[in-house]
Amino acid sequence: MPAVAPLYPSPAVSGVGTFELSWELFGELCRALAVRVAQDYRPDLVIGLATAGVMPAATVATMLQTDFEAMKVSRRERGEVVRTRPAVLSPTPVAARGRRVLIVDEITTSGDTLRLALAAVREVGPAEVRTATSFVRPGGYRPDYHALETDALIVFPWDREVIDGDDLVTPPIYA
Repeated sequence: MPAVAPLYPSPAVSGVGTFELSWELFGELCRALAVRVAQDYRPDLVIGLATAGVMPAATVATMLQTDFEAMKVSRRERGEVVRTRPAVLSPTPVAARGRRVLIVDEITTSGDTLRLALAAVREVGPAEVRTATSFVRPGGYRPDYHALETDALIVFPWDREVIDGDDLVTPPIYA
């Protein structure tokens, strides 16, 4: 049987700089990720890694018409980095037991967060588990699926403005 060309080839955006995502582009990246996953895997459950990974995970789960759960694996608390290595900060969804699972995060560089989530989910006993991210860094950890590869500073639409007191402001990292 001849090989089928992917509907959404995996592009790379190179060059150091800033890559600002609109909500529309975020939606298209989620669509590309969902299509890429659906070409050879049909998860029964999508687990989004809180906090930012929940956004693409919920979108991908909806597009794949499958169940969605979240778990928190992070180096951060209240937006601040408080540990050098990520930690599992919530229970692993027991709904993963015996099911085909897709773990989704927004970006991966070292892969520490995804590997820790993968180990935690495997302890529950899924039938199969794979990983996906919206973005990967060149030379970094490679999940099973990703939408785009870039070394640019990524500004997600939900990070463009945050609430500070009574005002919407640009976070200092992006100002």
